[in-house]
Amino acid sequence: MPKGFGQYCPLALAAELLCERWTLLIVSRLVDGCRRFNEIHRGVPKISATLLSQRLAALERAGLVERRPLREGRGHEYLLTEAGRELDPIIMQLAVWGQKWGRDMVSEDLDPAFLAWSMHTRLATEAMPAGRTVIGFEFAGSPVALNRFWLVHEGGRVDMCLKHPGFDEDLRVLAEIRRFVEAWRGFRDLRAEIRAGRIRLEGPEAHCRAFPDWLRLSALAAFPRERAGAERALAAEEGVAAE
Repeated sequence: MPKGFGQYCPLALAAELLCERWTLLIVSRLVDGCRRFNEIHRGVPKISATLLSQRLAALERAGLVERRPLREGRGHEYLLTEAGRELDPIIMQLAVWGQKWGRDMVSEDLDPAFLAWSMHTRLATEAMPAGRTVIGFEFAGSPVALNRFWLVHEGGRVDMCLKHPGFDEDLRVLAEIRRFVEAWRGFRDLRAEIRAGRIRLEGPEAHCRAFPDWLRLSALAAFPRERAGAERALAAEEGVAAE
């Protein structure tokens, strides 16, 4: 058990558990619907598997998570209990606060694996063509060796692939990773970046034209930046601060 604050204050008691590193992010992935260990891990890619197991066990002991055997096959799934589900609006409000008031991003924050996971939950599959659609992303300026990933849509299901999926690409997206993340978070205008060629699309004209309709921005992009700094200045310059 982590060292506590030595206070009966309910906030202190909650912080003893929830303010351990990675814990809120793990709960957030569970809120998002991840159930299998590997699904959760893909949504929090920088945590080690060992530490993820420890954090899930701590959440289970605290009564926030229930671990159940899979109905079919081997392994387990992790489900939020009533206590865990009550964190949903709290986590959302913290995320909104972070979008508005958190520090500006630095290069080390630009994790392509997390971007891939985030984007795969935000494709407007109803706007995409029937059959399989493979979108490749290639980024310059990644702070890690990973600079390419693929999103594969078929039949309403979207898979993220950090290795080539074995299918031909229908569309390729090329950009500097910071610029793309700034557009994803709503600080830049995605369509304007594409028109200017700073985010480049390669593929059939119909796909290139439709891509901004396929990709919903971050669920937090609608919340304007409030903290003074480069990101708020950028949003104001781009004219997207009040969107």
